Amino acid sequence: MPSEIDQPPPEVTRDVESLRALMDIVVPARTMDRNLLIGTWNLKAFGDLTPKWKAAEDDSPKRDRHALRLIAEVVSRFDVTAVQEVLSDLTAARELMRLLGPNWGLIVTDVTRGSAGNNERLGFIFDRRRLAPSGLAAELVVPTEESGIAEGAFERQFARTPYAVSFDAGGTEFILVTLHVLYGSRASDRLPELRAISGWLADWARSPRAWNSNIIVLGDFNIDRAEDPQYQAFVSTGLQVPADLMGVPRSIFGGGKYYDQIAWFMESTSTTAPPALTMRYQASGYVDFADVVYPGMPKSQMQWRISDHYPLWAEFECFDHTSSLVL
Repeated sequence: MPSEIDQPPPEVTRDVESLRALMDIVVPARTMDRNLLIGTWNLKAFGDLTPKWKAAEDDSPKRDRHALRLIAEVVSRFDVTAVQEVLSDLTAARELMRLLGPNWGLIVTDVTRGSAGNNERLGFIFDRRRLAPSGLAAELVVPTEESGIAEGAFERQFARTPYAVSFDAGGTEFILVTLHVLYGSRASDRLPELRAISGWLADWARSPRAWNSNIIVLGDFNIDRAEDPQYQAFVSTGLQVPADLMGVPRSIFGGGKYYDQIAWFMESTSTTAPPALTMRYQASGYVDFADVVYPGMPKSQMQWRISDHYPLWAEFECFDHTSSLVL
């Protein structure tokens, strides 16, 4: 017999159905041996959970079972989702995995210590039926004397160390690198980390000793605008953001911010450019959950239940174009 926590009240069912209907329109269906859907989502302060369907006025946190059902509905639409702002307390993360079921896996880093790290973890949630970790897990540390990175580009370690995991999807192997760039007291504080990660990834992709050169970087880059110095630093070594994502909002509060990104190395005429991704890109977009759930709730409250960030996604063909075999 289902337990009480598996029997949502009507308002939860209403919101799940509304969100599901939206995603049926804005997110491609996952089709075995046809496509691969990769998502990224900054889940604001994703730590503790109030074990009720509706958090009361005096409850903390405000994230409850209602909110977690909605988060699970979004994550279940992607084959793998990079998640940022997972906190030291894994209560919500563990309950999310229970909701998703035994076919889903979670890989997270340890907690980033220090005030700049905000006790955060980085991680991936993935569908074991569609892909599997293929052997590599690494936190990216940049030596100050690293060749290929401009002198002065990076003078200390990352506030939250980028995390890379390799996956295999039916014979196509790729590396996902997720990060949450330091916000800082001013925009220029982000430049060193953005330059360092861009240079590091280009150097890694070109290396003949790399695990593989199929690299996709995704996460919260804290970039304000497409034309600003932070964005230019991010793309300076050849990383490119798909055109579909250039104009979409990243925050439920609007404002034209470009915080969250999905990018990879694309075809280039330059002889020194990093190898292009072999997975054929199809489409990308975002999920505007704020317009279809919690009717009447101010976004200032909704951010503490779900997030202040929209999830982004990118779809690829499940085909390795260096090979003649359909995967």
